[in-house]
Amino acid sequence: MALVLAAVATAHAQAPPPDELLRAADRARGGLGTGITWNVTVEASDEGTVTSRTFLVKARGLDALVEALAPARYKGEIMLFNDRTIWFVKPGLRKPVSISPRQRLTGDAANGDIATTNYARDYEGTITGEATIDGEACYTLDLEARARNVTYDRIRYWISKKRRLGLKAEFLTVSGELFKSATFTYGNVLKTPEGSFEFVSRMHIRDETGAKSETVMTFARPKAETHATSLFNINNVVR
Repeated sequence: MALVLAAVATAHAQAPPPDELLRAADRARGGLGTGITWNVTVEASDEGTVTSRTFLVKARGLDALVEALAPARYKGEIMLFNDRTIWFVKPGLRKPVSISPRQRLTGDAANGDIATTNYARDYEGTITGEATIDGEACYTLDLEARARNVTYDRIRYWISKKRRLGLKAEFLTVSGELFKSATFTYGNVLKTPEGSFEFVSRMHIRDETGAKSETVMTFARPKAETHATSLFNINNVVR
């Protein structure tokens, strides 16, 4: 037992700091300080019924503008992320409505899943072990929310040792009960002035409470772009 504990302690000592791992994983899921744009289609399946919605996302740092493109009845609806505050605006609505990142967007996807990931900022991370996910060696991290207005209270997160990408996540209640999980695929390449790197192409979310529903988020056409500060001003959005 002493040898096992010593080996675990040595492995943890050799691991990068949790914040460093999270920042690297965030980058591949939109958490960049520079501007980025992508499309995302959210397809939810529940008891044989399939629904689909498509969005255009423009993000920069802690801000993001998410515009609904399809289906037609949602076209023109906007979610504006200003740091941890989210505003909802739709055609005909005279005033923006404040919404929670935890509210359901569609299927098992929450509002907070649609925009950038900033786990390094939003969560206190601790490396708790190592595991293999789909043949790839990973660090296992436990994440606890730093604030109450983030998408999830607790996350168990597996980050690839070699690629520094988040490969799997389990989302937990405050008491530690698992209610949904997700796996991630990185089939996109994002080209930036600092170089090219892998970018998320798919997030597969599964309900873990027994409902057997699934939601697939497909990310397409990511590109680095310069976004003006005014784009993320709620006063400009509601005009």
